[in-house]
Amino acid sequence: MTTSLPRPLTHLGEMPVAEFLRDYWQQKPLLIRNAFPDFEPPITGEELAGMALEESVESRLVLEHGDEGPWQLRNGPFTEEDFLSLPRSHWTLLVQAVDQWMSEVADLKEYFQFLPDWRLDDVMISYAADQGSVGPHFDYYDVFLLQAEGKRLWHQGPRVDDQSPRVEGTPLNILREFEPENSWLLEPGDMLYLPPQYSHWGIAEGGCTTISIGFRAPSAKTILEDLAAELAHALPDHLRYSDPGLKPATVPAEIDPAAVARLQGQLAEWLLQPQNIAQWFGAVMTEAKYPDTVALDAGEATDWREQLPDGAMLVLNPASRCAFCRDPETLFVDGESFPAPLAFAERFCSSHQVDQGDIDDFPEIGSADGLVDLLVAQGTLIYPPEDF
Repeated sequence: MTTSLPRPLTHLGEMPVAEFLRDYWQQKPLLIRNAFPDFEPPITGEELAGMALEESVESRLVLEHGDEGPWQLRNGPFTEEDFLSLPRSHWTLLVQAVDQWMSEVADLKEYFQFLPDWRLDDVMISYAADQGSVGPHFDYYDVFLLQAEGKRLWHQGPRVDDQSPRVEGTPLNILREFEPENSWLLEPGDMLYLPPQYSHWGIAEGGCTTISIGFRAPSAKTILEDLAAELAHALPDHLRYSDPGLKPATVPAEIDPAAVARLQGQLAEWLLQPQNIAQWFGAVMTEAKYPDTVALDAGEATDWREQLPDGAMLVLNPASRCAFCRDPETLFVDGESFPAPLAFAERFCSSHQVDQGDIDDFPEIGSADGLVDLLVAQGTLIYPPEDF
Protein backbone atom coordinates (compact mmCIF):
# COMPACT_ATOMS: atom_id res chain seq x y z
CA MET A 1 0.00 0.00 0.00
CA THR A 2 1.32 3.44 -0.87
CA THR A 3 2.20 5.19 2.39
CA SER A 4 3.03 8.67 1.15
CA LEU A 5 0.23 10.07 -0.97
CA PRO A 6 0.21 13.35 -2.89
CA ARG A 7 -1.46 16.31 -1.30
CA PRO A 8 -4.56 17.85 -2.90
CA LEU A 9 -3.81 20.72 -5.25
CA THR A 10 -4.25 24.15 -3.73
CA HIS A 11 -3.62 25.92 -7.04
CA LEU A 12 -4.21 25.08 -10.67
CA GLY A 13 -1.14 26.68 -12.15
CA GLU A 14 -1.15 30.10 -10.49
CA MET A 15 -4.92 30.07 -9.88
CA PRO A 16 -6.18 29.26 -6.36
CA VAL A 17 -8.54 26.30 -6.33
CA ALA A 18 -11.28 28.44 -4.74
CA GLU A 19 -11.14 30.80 -7.73
CA PHE A 20 -11.30 27.86 -10.14
CA LEU A 21 -14.36 26.43 -8.41
CA ARG A 22 -16.06 29.83 -8.36
CA ASP A 23 -15.37 30.90 -11.94
CA TYR A 24 -14.67 27.77 -14.03
CA TRP A 25 -15.98 24.50 -12.52
CA GLN A 26 -18.94 23.37 -14.66
CA GLN A 27 -18.93 26.79 -16.35
CA LYS A 28 -16.10 27.23 -18.86
CA PRO A 29 -12.85 25.59 -20.01
CA LEU A 30 -9.47 26.43 -18.54
CA LEU A 31 -5.97 25.74 -19.83
CA ILE A 32 -3.45 25.24 -17.01
CA ARG A 33 0.13 25.49 -18.22
CA ASN A 34 2.66 23.49 -16.20
CA ALA A 35 -0.03 22.23 -13.83
CA PHE A 36 2.37 19.41 -12.87
CA PRO A 37 5.95 20.74 -13.14
CA ASP A 38 8.52 18.16 -14.26
CA PHE A 39 5.75 15.61 -14.71
CA GLU A 40 6.90 12.00 -14.95
CA PRO A 41 4.44 9.77 -16.85
CA PRO A 42 3.27 6.82 -14.73
CA ILE A 43 2.93 4.54 -17.77
CA THR A 44 4.34 4.32 -21.28
CA GLY A 45 2.44 3.70 -24.49
CA GLU A 46 3.91 0.18 -24.68
CA GLU A 47 2.79 -0.61 -21.13
CA LEU A 48 -0.67 0.71 -21.94
CA ALA A 49 -0.83 -1.59 -24.97
CA GLY A 50 0.19 -4.46 -22.69
CA MET A 51 -2.78 -3.71 -20.45
CA ALA A 52 -5.08 -3.76 -23.49
CA LEU A 53 -4.16 -7.43 -24.02
CA GLU A 54 -5.87 -8.36 -20.73
CA GLU A 55 -9.48 -9.57 -20.80
CA SER A 56 -10.29 -7.89 -17.47
CA VAL A 57 -9.30 -4.43 -18.78
CA GLU A 58 -11.70 -2.32 -20.86
CA SER A 59 -9.90 -0.97 -23.91
CA ARG A 60 -10.76 0.48 -27.31
CA LEU A 61 -9.03 1.37 -30.55
CA VAL A 62 -10.22 4.23 -32.74
CA LEU A 63 -9.00 4.37 -36.34
CA GLU A 64 -9.76 7.55 -38.23
CA HIS A 65 -9.37 5.69 -41.55
CA GLY A 66 -10.45 2.15 -40.73
CA ASP A 67 -11.01 -0.77 -43.07
CA GLU A 68 -14.73 -0.56 -42.32
CA GLY A 69 -14.98 3.19 -42.79
CA PRO A 70 -14.07 6.45 -41.05
CA TRP A 71 -13.82 6.53 -37.27
CA GLN A 72 -13.83 2.78 -36.87
CA LEU A 73 -14.16 1.53 -33.29
CA ARG A 74 -12.62 -1.74 -32.12
CA ASN A 75 -13.11 -3.14 -28.62
CA GLY A 76 -10.50 -5.09 -26.70
CA PRO A 77 -9.00 -7.26 -25.47
CA PHE A 78 -6.45 -7.08 -28.26
CA THR A 79 -3.54 -9.23 -29.39
CA GLU A 80 0.02 -8.29 -30.21
CA GLU A 81 -0.83 -8.94 -33.85
CA ASP A 82 -3.59 -6.31 -33.66
CA PHE A 83 -1.05 -3.67 -32.72
CA LEU A 84 1.53 -4.84 -35.27
CA SER A 85 -1.06 -4.46 -38.04
CA LEU A 86 -1.94 -0.84 -37.19
CA PRO A 87 -1.02 1.97 -39.59
CA ARG A 88 1.74 4.44 -38.73
CA SER A 89 -0.67 7.27 -37.93
CA HIS A 90 -4.27 8.35 -37.23
CA TRP A 91 -5.20 5.85 -34.51
CA THR A 92 -5.74 5.98 -30.75
CA LEU A 93 -5.74 3.37 -27.98
CA LEU A 94 -7.91 4.13 -24.93
CA VAL A 95 -7.73 2.16 -21.68
CA GLN A 96 -10.32 2.75 -18.95
CA ALA A 97 -9.82 2.71 -15.19
CA VAL A 98 -6.03 2.41 -15.22
CA ASP A 99 -6.18 3.65 -11.62
CA GLN A 100 -7.61 0.25 -10.64
CA TRP A 101 -4.48 -1.53 -11.78
CA MET A 102 -1.56 0.83 -11.09
CA SER A 103 -0.88 2.59 -7.78
CA GLU A 104 1.07 5.37 -9.50
CA VAL A 105 -2.03 6.23 -11.52
CA ALA A 106 -4.36 5.84 -8.53
CA ASP A 107 -2.19 8.33 -6.62
CA LEU A 108 -3.00 11.01 -9.20
CA LYS A 109 -6.56 11.10 -7.86
CA GLU A 110 -5.27 12.43 -4.54
CA TYR A 111 -4.34 15.72 -6.22
CA PHE A 112 -8.00 16.32 -7.04
CA GLN A 113 -9.39 16.01 -3.53
CA PHE A 114 -10.49 19.62 -3.64
CA LEU A 115 -13.51 17.94 -5.27
CA PRO A 116 -15.62 15.24 -3.56
CA ASP A 117 -14.18 11.72 -3.89
CA TRP A 118 -17.57 10.33 -4.85
CA ARG A 119 -17.70 12.63 -7.90
CA LEU A 120 -14.56 11.11 -9.41
CA ASP A 121 -15.25 8.42 -12.01
CA ASP A 122 -11.98 6.88 -13.16
CA VAL A 123 -8.65 7.65 -14.76
CA MET A 124 -8.56 6.79 -18.45
CA ILE A 125 -5.27 6.90 -20.36
CA SER A 126 -4.93 7.10 -24.12
CA TYR A 127 -2.00 6.62 -26.43
CA ALA A 128 -2.26 8.19 -29.88
CA ALA A 129 0.01 7.62 -32.84
CA ASP A 130 0.90 10.69 -34.90
CA GLN A 131 -2.31 12.54 -35.85
CA GLY A 132 -4.33 10.10 -33.80
CA SER A 133 -7.57 11.29 -32.19
CA VAL A 134 -11.09 10.21 -31.35
CA GLY A 135 -12.61 12.98 -33.48
CA PRO A 136 -14.56 16.10 -32.53
CA HIS A 137 -17.03 15.12 -29.80
CA PHE A 138 -18.42 16.08 -26.40
CA ASP A 139 -18.97 14.37 -23.06
CA TYR A 140 -21.52 14.67 -20.28
CA TYR A 141 -18.93 14.82 -17.51
CA ASP A 142 -16.22 17.16 -16.26
CA VAL A 143 -12.72 16.11 -17.28
CA PHE A 144 -9.15 17.19 -16.66
CA LEU A 145 -6.91 16.27 -19.61
CA LEU A 146 -3.33 15.95 -18.39
CA GLN A 147 -0.64 15.65 -21.03
CA ALA A 148 1.76 12.88 -20.00
CA GLU A 149 4.10 12.21 -22.96
CA GLY A 150 4.55 13.99 -26.28
CA LYS A 151 2.38 16.80 -27.57
CA ARG A 152 -1.31 17.05 -28.39
CA LEU A 153 -3.14 19.89 -30.11
CA TRP A 154 -6.50 20.52 -28.49
CA HIS A 155 -9.29 22.37 -30.27
CA GLN A 156 -12.18 23.50 -28.06
CA GLY A 157 -15.51 24.36 -29.62
CA PRO A 158 -18.90 25.56 -28.35
CA ARG A 159 -21.25 23.79 -25.98
CA VAL A 160 -23.39 21.25 -27.85
CA ASP A 161 -26.05 18.65 -27.04
CA ASP A 162 -27.86 15.57 -28.34
CA GLN A 163 -29.44 17.56 -31.15
CA SER A 164 -26.06 18.38 -32.71
CA PRO A 165 -25.57 16.55 -36.06
CA ARG A 166 -23.36 13.42 -35.87
CA VAL A 167 -21.28 11.56 -38.41
CA GLU A 168 -23.18 8.49 -39.61
CA GLY A 169 -21.75 5.01 -40.02
CA THR A 170 -19.81 4.92 -36.72
CA PRO A 171 -20.88 4.08 -33.15
CA LEU A 172 -18.77 7.02 -31.95
CA ASN A 173 -20.51 10.34 -31.33
CA ILE A 174 -18.43 12.28 -33.83
CA LEU A 175 -19.76 15.77 -34.48
CA ARG A 176 -20.48 16.49 -38.12
CA GLU A 177 -19.94 20.22 -37.64
CA PHE A 178 -17.13 21.57 -35.49
CA GLU A 179 -15.81 25.12 -35.32
CA PRO A 180 -12.98 25.65 -32.82
CA GLU A 181 -13.15 28.66 -30.55
CA ASN A 182 -9.76 28.01 -28.92
CA SER A 183 -6.72 25.90 -29.82
CA TRP A 184 -3.81 24.97 -27.56
CA LEU A 185 -0.75 22.74 -27.94
CA LEU A 186 -0.25 20.82 -24.69
CA GLU A 187 3.12 19.49 -23.55
CA PRO A 188 3.92 17.17 -20.61
CA GLY A 189 2.56 18.59 -17.36
CA ASP A 190 0.05 20.90 -19.07
CA MET A 191 -3.63 20.27 -18.29
CA LEU A 192 -6.91 21.29 -19.89
CA TYR A 193 -10.18 21.38 -17.92
CA LEU A 194 -13.43 20.93 -19.86
CA PRO A 195 -16.92 21.20 -18.33
CA PRO A 196 -19.73 18.95 -19.61
CA GLN A 197 -20.93 19.35 -23.21
CA TYR A 198 -18.05 21.48 -24.46
CA SER A 199 -17.05 20.10 -27.85
CA HIS A 200 -13.37 19.27 -28.23
CA TRP A 201 -10.90 17.54 -30.52
CA GLY A 202 -7.42 16.45 -29.49
CA ILE A 203 -4.93 15.56 -32.22
CA ALA A 204 -1.53 14.01 -31.49
CA GLU A 205 1.59 15.67 -32.89
CA GLY A 206 3.79 12.61 -32.96
CA GLY A 207 3.07 9.76 -30.56
CA CYS A 208 1.63 11.00 -27.27
CA THR A 209 -0.06 9.87 -24.06
CA THR A 210 -2.90 11.74 -22.35
CA ILE A 211 -4.40 11.09 -18.92
CA SER A 212 -8.12 11.84 -18.49
CA ILE A 213 -9.43 12.35 -14.95
CA GLY A 214 -13.22 12.26 -15.32
CA PHE A 215 -15.98 13.12 -12.85
CA ARG A 216 -19.34 11.34 -12.79
CA ALA A 217 -22.82 12.75 -12.25
CA PRO A 218 -26.15 10.90 -12.59
CA SER A 219 -28.48 12.20 -15.28
CA ALA A 220 -31.77 13.86 -14.38
CA LYS A 221 -33.51 10.86 -15.98
CA THR A 222 -31.65 8.43 -13.72
CA ILE A 223 -32.31 10.55 -10.65
CA LEU A 224 -36.04 10.80 -11.31
CA GLU A 225 -36.48 7.15 -12.27
CA ASP A 226 -34.39 5.59 -9.49
CA LEU A 227 -35.13 8.05 -6.72
CA ALA A 228 -38.89 7.99 -7.31
CA ALA A 229 -38.91 4.22 -7.02
CA GLU A 230 -36.73 4.33 -3.90
CA LEU A 231 -38.83 6.95 -2.10
CA ALA A 232 -42.13 5.36 -3.13
CA HIS A 233 -41.29 2.30 -1.00
CA ALA A 234 -41.40 4.47 2.12
CA LEU A 235 -44.76 6.11 1.37
CA PRO A 236 -47.96 4.60 2.82
CA ASP A 237 -50.76 3.77 0.41
CA HIS A 238 -53.18 6.25 1.98
CA LEU A 239 -51.15 9.21 0.70
CA ARG A 240 -52.95 10.27 -2.46
CA TYR A 241 -53.75 13.33 -4.51
CA SER A 242 -56.19 15.41 -2.48
CA ASP A 243 -58.05 18.68 -2.98
CA PRO A 244 -59.77 19.92 0.19
CA GLY A 245 -61.28 23.39 -0.08
CA LEU A 246 -62.04 22.83 -3.76
CA LYS A 247 -64.04 25.58 -5.46
CA PRO A 248 -66.94 24.83 -7.84
CA ALA A 249 -65.69 23.79 -11.28
CA THR A 250 -66.46 26.26 -14.04
CA VAL A 251 -65.23 23.93 -16.80
CA PRO A 252 -65.51 20.37 -15.41
CA ALA A 253 -63.27 18.77 -18.09
CA GLU A 254 -60.36 21.19 -17.51
CA ILE A 255 -57.22 20.34 -15.57
CA ASP A 256 -56.71 23.90 -14.39
CA PRO A 257 -53.52 25.60 -13.10
CA ALA A 258 -54.77 25.31 -9.53
CA ALA A 259 -54.90 21.49 -9.80
CA VAL A 260 -51.38 21.40 -11.24
CA ALA A 261 -50.07 23.69 -8.49
CA ARG A 262 -51.80 21.54 -5.87
CA LEU A 263 -50.11 18.39 -7.21
CA GLN A 264 -46.73 20.13 -7.33
CA GLY A 265 -47.10 21.06 -3.67
CA GLN A 266 -48.03 17.52 -2.70
CA LEU A 267 -45.10 16.08 -4.67
CA ALA A 268 -42.77 18.43 -2.80
CA GLU A 269 -44.14 17.11 0.51
CA TRP A 270 -43.72 13.49 -0.57
CA LEU A 271 -40.11 14.18 -1.54
CA LEU A 272 -39.27 15.59 1.89
CA GLN A 273 -37.34 12.49 2.97
CA PRO A 274 -33.78 13.79 3.34
CA GLN A 275 -32.46 10.67 5.06
CA ASN A 276 -33.87 8.36 2.38
CA ILE A 277 -32.53 10.64 -0.35
CA ALA A 278 -29.10 10.57 1.30
CA GLN A 279 -29.22 6.76 1.40
CA TRP A 280 -30.13 6.57 -2.27
CA PHE A 281 -27.57 9.17 -3.35
CA GLY A 282 -24.74 7.56 -1.41
CA ALA A 283 -25.50 4.17 -2.94
CA VAL A 284 -25.71 5.51 -6.50
CA MET A 285 -22.51 7.56 -6.28
CA THR A 286 -20.45 4.66 -4.92
CA GLU A 287 -21.52 2.02 -7.42
CA ALA A 288 -18.43 0.27 -8.73
CA LYS A 289 -17.82 0.92 -12.41
CA TYR A 290 -16.57 -2.64 -12.84
CA PRO A 291 -18.30 -4.74 -10.14
CA ASP A 292 -17.04 -7.98 -11.70
CA THR A 293 -13.50 -6.85 -10.89
CA VAL A 294 -14.47 -6.42 -7.24
CA ALA A 295 -16.19 -9.81 -7.22
CA LEU A 296 -12.98 -11.51 -8.38
CA ASP A 297 -11.50 -10.81 -4.93
CA ALA A 298 -14.53 -11.95 -2.92
CA GLY A 299 -13.45 -13.82 0.20
CA GLU A 300 -9.75 -13.39 -0.52
CA ALA A 301 -9.07 -12.18 3.05
CA THR A 302 -11.38 -14.36 5.16
CA ASP A 303 -8.49 -15.12 7.56
CA TRP A 304 -8.15 -11.45 8.50
CA ARG A 305 -8.73 -12.18 12.20
CA GLU A 306 -5.49 -14.15 12.22
CA GLN A 307 -3.53 -11.73 10.06
CA LEU A 308 -4.38 -8.26 11.44
CA PRO A 309 -3.01 -8.87 14.98
CA ASP A 310 0.34 -9.73 13.32
CA GLY A 311 0.51 -6.37 11.55
CA ALA A 312 -1.35 -7.10 8.31
CA MET A 313 -3.99 -4.69 7.04
CA LEU A 314 -7.01 -4.76 4.80
CA VAL A 315 -7.37 -2.15 2.06
CA LEU A 316 -10.17 -0.93 -0.14
CA ASN A 317 -10.20 -2.84 -3.41
CA PRO A 318 -8.81 -0.49 -6.11
CA ALA A 319 -11.99 -1.16 -8.12
CA SER A 320 -14.23 -0.19 -5.17
CA ARG A 321 -15.71 3.15 -4.17
CA CYS A 322 -16.74 4.49 -0.77
CA ALA A 323 -18.33 7.51 0.91
CA PHE A 324 -20.08 8.26 4.18
CA CYS A 325 -23.04 10.22 5.52
CA ARG A 326 -23.43 11.86 8.94
CA ASP A 327 -27.23 11.68 9.17
CA PRO A 328 -28.00 8.86 9.28
CA GLU A 329 -24.54 7.49 10.18
CA THR A 330 -23.86 5.37 7.11
CA LEU A 331 -20.93 3.94 5.19
CA PHE A 332 -21.55 3.55 1.46
CA VAL A 333 -19.44 1.02 -0.40
CA ASP A 334 -19.88 -0.29 -3.93
CA GLY A 335 -23.50 0.80 -4.20
CA GLU A 336 -24.57 -0.53 -0.80
CA SER A 337 -25.21 1.20 2.51
CA PHE A 338 -24.02 -0.09 5.88
CA PRO A 339 -24.75 1.32 9.34
CA ALA A 340 -21.36 2.17 10.81
CA PRO A 341 -19.89 4.33 13.58
CA LEU A 342 -19.39 7.79 12.11
CA ALA A 343 -15.80 8.06 13.38
CA PHE A 344 -14.89 4.78 11.68
CA ALA A 345 -16.69 5.61 8.42
CA GLU A 346 -14.92 8.95 8.18
CA ARG A 347 -11.53 7.40 8.98
CA PHE A 348 -11.97 4.55 6.52
CA CYS A 349 -13.10 6.80 3.66
CA SER A 350 -9.96 8.86 4.21
CA SER A 351 -7.42 6.07 4.69
CA HIS A 352 -9.04 3.30 2.59
CA GLN A 353 -7.64 0.74 5.01
CA VAL A 354 -8.49 -1.26 8.13
CA ASP A 355 -5.94 -2.48 10.66
CA GLN A 356 -6.04 -3.98 14.12
CA GLY A 357 -6.27 -0.51 15.65
CA ASP A 358 -9.61 0.00 13.91
CA ILE A 359 -10.90 -3.31 15.25
CA ASP A 360 -9.79 -2.33 18.76
CA ASP A 361 -11.38 1.12 18.52
CA PHE A 362 -14.62 -0.12 16.94
CA PRO A 363 -15.08 -3.76 18.03
CA GLU A 364 -18.59 -3.91 16.56
CA ILE A 365 -17.19 -3.84 13.00
CA GLY A 366 -15.16 -6.96 13.73
CA SER A 367 -17.98 -9.10 15.13
CA ALA A 368 -19.06 -12.29 13.40
CA ASP A 369 -20.93 -11.36 10.21
CA GLY A 370 -20.18 -7.73 11.03
CA LEU A 371 -19.09 -4.98 8.69
CA VAL A 372 -15.57 -6.27 8.01
CA ASP A 373 -16.82 -9.79 7.29
CA LEU A 374 -19.43 -8.41 4.89
CA LEU A 375 -16.92 -6.26 3.02
CA VAL A 376 -14.39 -9.09 2.82
CA ALA A 377 -17.04 -11.48 1.53
CA GLN A 378 -17.99 -9.20 -1.38
CA GLY A 379 -14.38 -8.38 -2.32
CA THR A 380 -14.41 -4.76 -1.13
CA LEU A 381 -11.76 -5.34 1.54
CA ILE A 382 -8.66 -7.25 0.44
CA TYR A 383 -5.01 -7.57 1.37
CA PRO A 384 -2.83 -4.94 -0.36
CA PRO A 385 -2.22 -5.88 -4.02
CA GLU A 386 1.43 -6.05 -5.10
CA ASP A 387 1.11 -2.98 -7.33
CA PHE A 388 -0.40 -0.98 -4.48
